[in-house]
Amino acid sequence: MDGPPIWQRLVAALAYTLPWSDALGFGKPLFRQFPALEVLVLPALPMLQFEQLFSVGGFGLGSLLLFLVLYGAVVRNPQVPYTVRFNVLLALLIDILLVVLQLAVEILFRDTFGNNLLLRTLDNTIFIGVLLLLTFAVVECLRGREPDVPSLSEAVRMQLY
Repeated sequence: MDGPPIWQRLVAALAYTLPWSDALGFGKPLFRQFPALEVLVLPALPMLQFEQLFSVGGFGLGSLLLFLVLYGAVVRNPQVPYTVRFNVLLALLIDILLVVLQLAVEILFRDTFGNNLLLRTLDNTIFIGVLLLLTFAVVECLRGREPDVPSLSEAVRMQLY
């Protein structure tokens, strides 16, 4: 079997639960329309509980705390295997993009459009796009390969070398 050991693949794939937990907010319209899709929440439950555990006054610090711990203890630690570091950093970059996208949607569209069809379509598109992206990343990770996400993977490689 070529590539990293299976334990490294599993640990690296686990990192993608962080962006998945942030992407679930975009899936609310789909979850209301198709309740069976709520099974997609299961992989993110431990992450959501961790975020709720460290929530202070309604302001969730769990994501920020986890982000800082993962970046400092995993990504910047040269003793952690490259596969784990690569996938954790890629997951963190995807998470940053999701947080920025979530803020942009809240500021630019929710106040203007409320909860109309255009906004629900945008939410559904983002949710399905992230679902496909993370599914690709996890499958590639479990196969022992680096997920090649345009621009993001190159940024990760530049950070790690």
